[in-house]
Amino acid sequence: MLRAALIGFPSTGKTTLLRLLSRTGEPLGHTGGRHEAHIGVAQVPDPRLDRLTELFEPQRRVPATVEIAELAGHGGARSLIDVTAFRNADALLHVLRMFRDDTVPHVAGEVDPARDATQMEDELILADLGVAERRLERIRLDAKKGKRRELEEEARVIELCRTALEEGRPLRALSLDTDDARRLCGFSFLSAKPVLVVLNLDEADVADPTGAIERAGISECLSGAATEAVPVCAKIELEIAELAADDRAVFLADLGLRDSGLDRVIRASYHLLGYISFFTTGKDECRAWSVPRGTSAQDAAGQIHSDIARGFIRAEVVHYKALTARNGSLAACREHGEVRLEGKDYEVQDGDVINFRFAT
Repeated sequence: MLRAALIGFPSTGKTTLLRLLSRTGEPLGHTGGRHEAHIGVAQVPDPRLDRLTELFEPQRRVPATVEIAELAGHGGARSLIDVTAFRNADALLHVLRMFRDDTVPHVAGEVDPARDATQMEDELILADLGVAERRLERIRLDAKKGKRRELEEEARVIELCRTALEEGRPLRALSLDTDDARRLCGFSFLSAKPVLVVLNLDEADVADPTGAIERAGISECLSGAATEAVPVCAKIELEIAELAADDRAVFLADLGLRDSGLDRVIRASYHLLGYISFFTTGKDECRAWSVPRGTSAQDAAGQIHSDIARGFIRAEVVHYKALTARNGSLAACREHGEVRLEGKDYEVQDGDVINFRFAT
């Protein structure tokens, strides 16, 4: 499951966005500990799963999901480092306020998304700098007890991180090789995570989302590595969420939009992280699974169950487009040579429909 964490200053709409994203997922829960994070689960919109469900008429339709965490208020980025849901997040969703409402206070008295984006980035960098300095001090203490090569290598990489942070650069901008990236896996560096900037628009701007991104003045922020933006209007989304499906489509059409902002947030998160979806189908269940691009067939099987990965024999693969063109008939796909048998190293493609064969 893809995991994301909401960040942002007070009165930007983080909690509203969390509840909206979770509207069709599991009810909100929370994690324990000194800092409690509210957790929501959002379903990933995918018309392909809808079509497969129509064809196979399974007992269950199971979409891919995104787990989203949010910490009420704003205690600064340093407070987030101690929250497990934020440490484990694959990406940060930074909610920036662009709506104008005199009844809703703003942290600095006026709406300025570019300023808020810069200030939040600075907070993430300072929080990470504290983590790096504490770890370097610990390594120095451990070194006095006897040098170990791995500690020296770790210190070298963290020193690179500290230098970048002192220069005001987020760690997501660093280019590290596989070994060096592995040495940082155990740290909760927030500025190393990809960032999706969520612009919470004013109602008057909802019909011009592209123009809203330009007006936000965050082009410099978006020019950085692993950073993208998507506009939404929480006020409008609240109205849409209360409508029936047919009425929602009409509402969106009236606004000149093809889909809801919430759907765009989830799809943008997938794009930012390089995630794709494959499907499993049958009379019992049609299900979408999320994996990073480049995942092998055996690792994809492990997403379903570790026993399937362990006993992996081969994957029977047909692409969604071929299967739906044959009205869901695997037999017809086989007749036309559209079903392939792939080994464990096969790289799963977006839209693959897979039946895993394995030994028990």
